[in-house]
Amino acid sequence: MAFALALLQTPRLRLEPLTAEGARAILAGDLSGLRAGEGWPQQDTADGLAMALATGSPPGWLITLGGTVIGDCGTHGPAGSDGGVEIGYGLAAPYRGQGYGSEAVAAVAEWLMRLPEVRHVRASALTDNAPSRRVLEKAGFRLAGFDHGYAVYQRDAPAG
Repeated sequence: MAFALALLQTPRLRLEPLTAEGARAILAGDLSGLRAGEGWPQQDTADGLAMALATGSPPGWLITLGGTVIGDCGTHGPAGSDGGVEIGYGLAAPYRGQGYGSEAVAAVAEWLMRLPEVRHVRASALTDNAPSRRVLEKAGFRLAGFDHGYAVYQRDAPAG
């Protein structure tokens, strides 16, 4: 996926593209220049950023609320031969259950599906993680199946 991430704005959130340099700083524990919300970054943040840096993928977006980083979202790599892109996302605990996750995931999916090589966006949640599954459903994803303890969701790009 040779693209530059765009700044995304939703009614309540601003999703700020993260550079590789910024991702390396976060992994090193350097949050200078960021106003981190309580509970962010999480272990999943570190895992996602490390994966992006290892594969050379864009590190994703910081999900901000009023200038405070409350979570992050990114891809698991480039679009596959089937036009599918998988995303991962996470919010710090104090910001969950308020619709921020669905708002951010929908914005990222819609942006990705405007890229010519993307025909659908996938995301997974542990089968027993009902809140994360609701995030995906509210963001327009449909259940596509189950895989090794995960519920796999997909949102298709509009035809045309």
